[in-house]
Amino acid sequence: MAQQNIRGGLDFEAPILELENKIEELRSFSQTTQVDLSDQIEKLLERCNEKKRAIFANLSPWQKVLTARHPRRPLSSDYLQLMMDDFVELFGDRSFRDDPSIVTGFGRLGGHKVCVVGHRKGKDTAEKLACYFGCSHPEGYRKALVKMQLADKFGIPIITLINTPGAYPGVGAEERGQAFIIAKNLMEMARLRVPIICTVIGEGGSGGALGIGVGNRNLMLEHSYYSVISPEGCSAILWKNTEFKERAAEILKLTAEDLLGFGIIDEIVPEPPGGAHREPVRAAQSLKEAILRHLRELEKLSGEDLVKARYQKLKRMGVYEEETAGLLSLAGSA
Repeated sequence: MAQQNIRGGLDFEAPILELENKIEELRSFSQTTQVDLSDQIEKLLERCNEKKRAIFANLSPWQKVLTARHPRRPLSSDYLQLMMDDFVELFGDRSFRDDPSIVTGFGRLGGHKVCVVGHRKGKDTAEKLACYFGCSHPEGYRKALVKMQLADKFGIPIITLINTPGAYPGVGAEERGQAFIIAKNLMEMARLRVPIICTVIGEGGSGGALGIGVGNRNLMLEHSYYSVISPEGCSAILWKNTEFKERAAEILKLTAEDLLGFGIIDEIVPEPPGGAHREPVRAAQSLKEAILRHLRELEKLSGEDLVKARYQKLKRMGVYEEETAGLLSLAGSA
């Protein structure tokens, strides 16, 4: 069973961490003794990269979930810093309060003016607690909608960065209309006449993710997940405890590969060998390139065409077959 170890890594990363430690030791020794160890270091780097590719190419669904939750995985704030220029954050929902678990604002992405809406999990303990670890309240989703409607008013494309275990389930959140505002966001996002590109950068948990997840294009980072419920929650419902979370992760079909096959997402954005947490700059560059490619395609469409395309995209999800002939024969025999 893969768990987080004391160094902030994961159990299945142990062979990689061992090689990385050896490389750092050789580099340190080389610097302090002036001994040239470049050949040995280069060989270890090649071995380490091969190990990264081998391990991360064969992750189980549960290991993907753990990778999506990795403590060093880049967050929305990191991608904003690495991808955006002239970003100006906007606050408040015009009703109750500012929810820090949702970050909104305007900036430039590769020369394109965009509105960004993303989940914020928090970096340090104080920020994580303030953001409820990325679990947004109704005011957070109201804040997101207000800023997206502002973007729609001025014809500015919308980029969403999804990274949440789910919407906050507390009594206060329910009293203030958690389910209602998420449903309203789904309806209103479907109507916006600007390009919307939704990206899952870590966790895509249930309605909390869907609250900013209705778009013309849906992208997922390679080692993220998107699911109606967490594996732990599914295990608790089906087996009355969380011991079967790994099995639940398999049956939920929550990986990027699964969802691309179902037509739920449009593209898997590759991560650097060993995951985005090892090379955030490369991960951000890869994500930026993917978003810009889709943005250039969508900006050619009219507002009416964007709404129609979004509607058709949603209609294509959940394909099923009806056995009409069998039903008719049964009806005739009756």
